[in-house]
Amino acid sequence: MKFEGTDSYVATDDLSMAVNAAVILQRPLLVKGEPGTGKTMLAEQVAQSMGKRLIQWHIKSTTKAQQGLYEYDAVSRLRDSQLGNEKVNDIANYLKKGKLWEAFESDEQVVLLIDEVDKADIEFPNDLLVELDKMEFYVYETNQVIKAKQRPIVIITSNNEKELPDAFLRRCFFHYITFPERETMKEIIKVHYPDIKADLVRQALDIFFDVRKVPGIKKKPSTSELVDWLKLLMADDIPDEVLQNGDSRQAIPPLYGALLKNEQDVHLLERLAFMTRRQGK
Repeated sequence: MKFEGTDSYVATDDLSMAVNAAVILQRPLLVKGEPGTGKTMLAEQVAQSMGKRLIQWHIKSTTKAQQGLYEYDAVSRLRDSQLGNEKVNDIANYLKKGKLWEAFESDEQVVLLIDEVDKADIEFPNDLLVELDKMEFYVYETNQVIKAKQRPIVIITSNNEKELPDAFLRRCFFHYITFPERETMKEIIKVHYPDIKADLVRQALDIFFDVRKVPGIKKKPSTSELVDWLKLLMADDIPDEVLQNGDSRQAIPPLYGALLKNEQDVHLLERLAFMTRRQGK
């Protein structure tokens, strides 16, 4: 079964090939790209298209690799021993299974998403090398080896906040999601809003790509922000003439809060608009 995108997710040929190559090689797929380009959604759509269960492990700055395997709750066991609870006789009662354990013990193949791996400590990827390579790990408290019944399809996302170790990269199949070109963006919009007016799409894309090209902009608007912006434009029924003058150097986009996410970028566009108006006098 090959991944070719879904009705709700537009996958380029390169992305589909990367997913299928990772599945054939039985290696984790490491996906990078700008925030908002659909990296997390990719795992959801791969699972949906292949009819497999999705297990999601969202990484935070405080996440440790061990948490993906299991955690031993020694405090609860000590408390139960003081209360005379018979649970203390079986240490397995105090092991909290992590997402990797959950994926490994599944009777059917699952899709395992390790989301935003670069948020964690630099040693986090290295601490999972053996487990992701051999698809097994050792539980010291119970003296048992947990092996994957069915090798999961592993998708790992990164926003490039940190460089990942070479040893980790060698074990992955890598794909960078390039920012969608105009025609691909039209397909994405059509998936979300099949009945949207062609004129609105054309004018909104003109403004969107103009804003992305503004020199010095700190946070370029992403695909997901464009989708949100279009939803607002349709809901507010913005007149065509408001969008027709869409050059980002001349005007701030209507409902710009969906596209611009910090005050520096808003001030930058305002300054550009002011300077353009002065030059036109």
